[in-house]
Amino acid sequence: MSEFIEASHVFLDSPAQDVGQALDFLSSKAVELGIASDKQEVKKAFEERESEGTTGMLDGFAIPHAKCDAIHKASVIIVKFANDMAWESLDGKPIKVAISLLVPSAEAGTTHIQLLSKVAVMLMDENFRKQVLASSDKQAIASLINERLESK
Repeated sequence: MSEFIEASHVFLDSPAQDVGQALDFLSSKAVELGIASDKQEVKKAFEERESEGTTGMLDGFAIPHAKCDAIHKASVIIVKFANDMAWESLDGKPIKVAISLLVPSAEAGTTHIQLLSKVAVMLMDENFRKQVLASSDKQAIASLINERLESK
């Protein structure tokens, strides 16, 4: 997985103002990057997951995830928002970074669970969170996350 996340999958200063705009942005980028074929189906999958319970975690991070047939390959897209985002979170703090998971329906029980588990472990590390929040280098952010995805 060393090059699982490419720098082109990291977006800085997204102007999204709310969760709906953030999910729309992610869905658009998924299609632009060739990860998915149908923006509306991907956005619907993100929204359905969000309706089950917030994906806003702690200390400014969210892990929105979508599983659907329009997604062709498991991928991760990272978005840093230009401003704090009002997004329901476990600690009530605004969201600054979304680490989004996009997974084909057929991999829902395997790849999806593995990615979600690894990202959750990453977010427990205060040093990791600080590095991502402080960085404005797409390649550095991608490399930092790739390193963590590879670790056992």
